[in-house]
Amino acid sequence: MLDPRRGLSRATRTTSRGLQTLCTPGGLKGAGTEIAWLAAHAALYPLGIVREKAGERAREDLERFTLADLPPVQRGLLLGDVVAAGTPIILVHGMVDNRSIFTLLRRSLRRRGFGRVLTLNYSPWTQDVRSVAARLQQLVDRTCEQTGYERVHVIGHSLGGVVARYYVQRLGGDARVHTLCTLGSPHSGTHTARLWPQKFVQQLRPGSEVVAELALPAPGCRTRFVAFWSDLDQMVVPKRSARIDHPDLRACNVLLRGVGHMSLPIDGRVVHQIAGLLAHLDEDGSTLTPGVTPIGVLPDPRPGRATAVRPGPTQSFSSGA
Repeated sequence: MLDPRRGLSRATRTTSRGLQTLCTPGGLKGAGTEIAWLAAHAALYPLGIVREKAGERAREDLERFTLADLPPVQRGLLLGDVVAAGTPIILVHGMVDNRSIFTLLRRSLRRRGFGRVLTLNYSPWTQDVRSVAARLQQLVDRTCEQTGYERVHVIGHSLGGVVARYYVQRLGGDARVHTLCTLGSPHSGTHTARLWPQKFVQQLRPGSEVVAELALPAPGCRTRFVAFWSDLDQMVVPKRSARIDHPDLRACNVLLRGVGHMSLPIDGRVVHQIAGLLAHLDEDGSTLTPGVTPIGVLPDPRPGRATAVRPGPTQSFSSGA
């Protein structure tokens, strides 16, 4: 039986470490960014509820047949690897949110030459992890059918990362998803989920059925995983739950210091590293073009530098402020 005093002591230590992180210069800067982005996101939120116009979405997702109007960065990606530039990227938002959380990330990816960036909208109040994962499966299959691409990339924020991982591991999504990037997703559950009674939230509690399913063996899983986690994430407790630690998965965990939960999709380091990972990659994740960053070496936000990580099923490195 769990000793209440031990649980209280653990909670006290966790709170103390969180306050220490917050009181650092990087923590204060991150908290300020989080507050500013929350205010901006609140203004953008209603736009994410409006259904995308079919014509507008179709125009956005058509392949380009001219490069004249593109800036050098986009032209470089398209000329270097048209397949990488055209591979669809699907964004999956978190709880109590919608596609508006990806406004800046989507724009940044498109500026870097990725021509097809789609979003999945869903309601966490009427669905659960399994049902949304099934919806993601339908969107991926439909996207592959419409574009002719056999595989896609998926980026999931918070709960969206758990949904996408469930699709990959439990619904055979590894046949379709080349790379899955998760941002602040509680892969091992989060104690903050105990504050809400909704079924969707309960599935994020440590030890839940969904968390237990994700811990089951996944031999031969073909998807590459990159999990971004932060020491300032106020929604994931403990913070390390946002890591992917699974012996059967090719996963790399990236620690971002001083970034709040809602700020992860707008952090420049996240965009830089994701763009580097998704460009010029073969089916097995190997490099097609000399000089392009492979999975074992994630791009560093500082010019001319890269960070090597240890080989193995699960890799980790820290990206400072």
